[in-house]
Amino acid sequence: MGQYGGTARRLECRERRQPAAEPGSAGRERKAARSVRIEGRTFVVTGGRSGLGAATAAMLEREGAEVVVADLPETDVTDEAAVARLLEPLPALHGVVNCAGIGGGARVIGFPLDRFRRIVEVNLIGTFVVLSQAAAKMAEGEPDEEGTRGVIVNTASNAAFDGQIGQAAYSASKGGVAGMTLPIARDLASKGIRVCTIAPGPADTPMVAPMREDIRESLVSQVPFPKRLGRPEEFAALVKHIVENEYLNGETIRLDGALRMGPR
Repeated sequence: MGQYGGTARRLECRERRQPAAEPGSAGRERKAARSVRIEGRTFVVTGGRSGLGAATAAMLEREGAEVVVADLPETDVTDEAAVARLLEPLPALHGVVNCAGIGGGARVIGFPLDRFRRIVEVNLIGTFVVLSQAAAKMAEGEPDEEGTRGVIVNTASNAAFDGQIGQAAYSASKGGVAGMTLPIARDLASKGIRVCTIAPGPADTPMVAPMREDIRESLVSQVPFPKRLGRPEEFAALVKHIVENEYLNGETIRLDGALRMGPR
């Protein structure tokens, strides 16, 4: 009896104890988590007519956003004037998703330098051209109650971290996109603009369609789980989460089923 009574008294004392207050938390109420609204907002999606971009544009439209698709031949992301013509007429801009990109590989010895330059120009410089002009447009807008003016989502690749033989230019371009994510997020923080990057693995898109079947099978065999190529809708779902979760910022997120590609 005394044993159980002592236990009860100890439990009672524990229940009476209050958790220690966090420093500076006096009088501060914890706010409920909130989602950044997509409905009624304006988004630009580059490369939005196929693959990852098309799935993203479709998702944003389903969520009630006004979506502006930037794609060839009307808009070349490496052309500053063309990007300006796209953005200037918009009354407001709340987000941009950069999906425009090209592939192309070759061995280092004999790699055509014009091809190397073009891959870097589209994938890296084109991404920066769009995000820098989009950020200027977003900065003109009124912030919401949390100070948010907009969000930028860029597309890198798992090849940024474990590129294969022949991917020197592609890995360099996507590594640059991943590498500039944090400094740009820090730069634009004062404007209330968040920046994140998705690094997808091989996805079932038109860019992968020309791949030889043996290479495709090799990639699938290296994916731990689920053992398949990625789906554009999975990319779009992650974009949605990044847009809605305002505490995601300055981060590159891999979306590749735990794939770590081998040399070839």
